[in-house]
Amino acid sequence: MTKQSDNYTASNIQILKGLEAVRQRPAMYIGDVSSRGLHHLVYEVVDNSIDEALAGHCTEIKVTMCADGSIIVEDNGRGIPVDIHPREKKSALEIVMTVLHAGGKFDKKSYKVSGGLHGVGISVVNALSEWLQAEVTRDGKVWGQRYERGAPTMPVKAIGRRKTTGTKIQFMPDGEIFKKRKFSFEILSERLRELAFLNKNLKILIKSEKPKKEQIFRYKGGLIEFVEYLDQNRDSITKKPFYIEDEKEGVPVEIAMSYTDTYNENTYSYVNNIHTIEGGSHLIGFKTALTRTLNNFAIKNKLLKSNDASLSGDDVREGITAVISIKHPAPQFEGQTKTKLGNSEVRGIVESIVNEGLIKELEKNMTQARKIIEKCKQASRSREAARKARELTRRKTAIESEGLPGKLADCSLREAERTEIFIVEGDSAGGSAKQGRDRRFQAILPLRGKILNVEKARVDKMLANEEIRTIVAALGCGIGRDDFDTSRLRYDKIIIMTDADVDGSHIRTLLLTFFFRHMRELIDQGHLYIAQPPLYRYKKGTQEIYLYDEEEREELVKKQARNEKEKFNLQRYKGLGEMNPDQLWKTTMDPENRTLLQVTIDEAFEADLIFSKLMGDKVEPRRQFIEENAKYVRNLDV
Repeated sequence: MTKQSDNYTASNIQILKGLEAVRQRPAMYIGDVSSRGLHHLVYEVVDNSIDEALAGHCTEIKVTMCADGSIIVEDNGRGIPVDIHPREKKSALEIVMTVLHAGGKFDKKSYKVSGGLHGVGISVVNALSEWLQAEVTRDGKVWGQRYERGAPTMPVKAIGRRKTTGTKIQFMPDGEIFKKRKFSFEILSERLRELAFLNKNLKILIKSEKPKKEQIFRYKGGLIEFVEYLDQNRDSITKKPFYIEDEKEGVPVEIAMSYTDTYNENTYSYVNNIHTIEGGSHLIGFKTALTRTLNNFAIKNKLLKSNDASLSGDDVREGITAVISIKHPAPQFEGQTKTKLGNSEVRGIVESIVNEGLIKELEKNMTQARKIIEKCKQASRSREAARKARELTRRKTAIESEGLPGKLADCSLREAERTEIFIVEGDSAGGSAKQGRDRRFQAILPLRGKILNVEKARVDKMLANEEIRTIVAALGCGIGRDDFDTSRLRYDKIIIMTDADVDGSHIRTLLLTFFFRHMRELIDQGHLYIAQPPLYRYKKGTQEIYLYDEEEREELVKKQARNEKEKFNLQRYKGLGEMNPDQLWKTTMDPENRTLLQVTIDEAFEADLIFSKLMGDKVEPRRQFIEENAKYVRNLDV
């Protein structure tokens, strides 16, 4: 008998030519083929235009969402070269559009710095498009080439005359790759606004043909306006953000920062316009210099007494809003998401620039400087109170010895990667969940009422809240910079399960605020989810259907209206407690049938903006947000 392995020959080796590999494994290049990957296509094309701006050749970028579903990105840069490549004997435009790792980003004469990491951007977009039309204006002519699923359908040729320069790319995402091809004006606007902040004076326009809307982003103040935008829902104790700009060893560094009366740190770092969500050497340099400079300044100006403890890093970053942006000719990225800067020399560069620049800013603004130091001292006192509260929490809720408070019904399995915990609103829903669950791997933690709004509370006050202490103890990973450790997390999935009404939404928002502000790593690592219980139960005879949104209900009711003779019952669930245990299991908790929404943060600064708007002290922004978004609410119980 011939073994299967004996038939493994050279003929079994598949060679994917050109862009075939991209089409077979698109997620390797754009992350996924859902909404996130779809919008990533636009970012890849825009990044090429941004690189032209970084090189000093582009002042305007325009993004158009066309009525047919395609996207146009055009700029007034130099235009992609169209002459024949000496080695490949093809137009440079065709090579850039059809060959991976081909582009001007690897030639430092053309681009000193670049946002594109691997040179795969535009060719990947081409590969994943049903069709793409490239137009380049340079040398007094307009050159064009069309592609279908990455393959050129015509040679590069002159199609008109024009005196300006620039590149225009229009593409239609491929329906074979993307099941949903609808772009979001809001999602694209967030990224384009961010790019406009990071590149001052660059004009970026986004336009939708259907429905008609348009926004223009252009910020003369750059990072200063970025910080003011981030702080729009908070009260600042610095009248105007401090601004530091300098260059050392060929690395330009730009920083804007302010202090508010809140208790959260909001620091965002960028390298060549890439959001380094895992930080890196530039962020370490900033934090080290900030702590040292404020301590030295406080001692020199007798704002700290000789017997006072030094201000810690946590103390000096409480209430801070800061944006750090550097441009590096050869960034080295590492970390889980390849967005952590690894260049060791950058730490010293940033430290030096912050030390010199911050001292000047503080001495220029002595009144504000005193307010900052006083806030840091208050944070230090709060930190000590929080440390004692954490110790008390650990003593009171030691899992192995004393059991857990809050009526936690734990699961029997101890391997964290196989278990999940439902944080449930109220004892009634908690009772149904406990009876309906699979006790082997599902734990239930009912909450009594609404938890504390952590947006308005210091850590010590937060840890005095019984419900929050219960959550912290149940999860097992601690809280606070010195104590929090995701490796100690007791469950792989943390599932928020609340009623589908106003109170349920409020509790869900309070919980999301808590996780975003104090356990952000759990979101970044993909541990946090939101359960999706049904809104309606339809019953006709023995037939039973659960409906999860108003659209499903309307569609079903229309069908039934056609046959009025047949009677049916439609039950509206106002709360989880109205479901009996087997219904809750079948619809919301059974891994085979349920729908979970994973909580992700694509744009951290936009998430911060929304949480500060919804949960902060200012009433007017919250009222405006509710008015603007009320039309999207499908289900409201008052």
